[in-house]
Amino acid sequence: MEEKILGRELPWHLRREALPIVEVRPKQGGYDYKNKYTSGRTDYFCPAPFDPATTQRIQQAALGAFGRSVTRLRARGRDGGPGGELVVLEVNTLPGMTETSLLPKAAAAAAIDFPNCVSE
Repeated sequence: MEEKILGRELPWHLRREALPIVEVRPKQGGYDYKNKYTSGRTDYFCPAPFDPATTQRIQQAALGAFGRSVTRLRARGRDGGPGGELVVLEVNTLPGMTETSLLPKAAAAAAIDFPNCVSE
């Protein structure tokens, strides 16, 4: 039986450098298909509200583990506080590119427009 990991939903993306972290907060239930692909069912915070040291720690860990390709990592912050345990749940090398996808949100927060986001 797998352990249920509770905590903040924290997908983040890499594109030659770590992009801003997106925090996902479904308005009801978990981050399931319906909440992911139905506009208005989830609130997104980008950049995620972390202190600079925690943000840097997460981004450096991602770059160290996965290089500099476009990758989405789905993780949970177990206690949500600075220095808390980060649990990586999955790695996806084909991040979404729809209107509700997270990569375009993270790229926009890094001042990368959509055409430049997908052209590299």
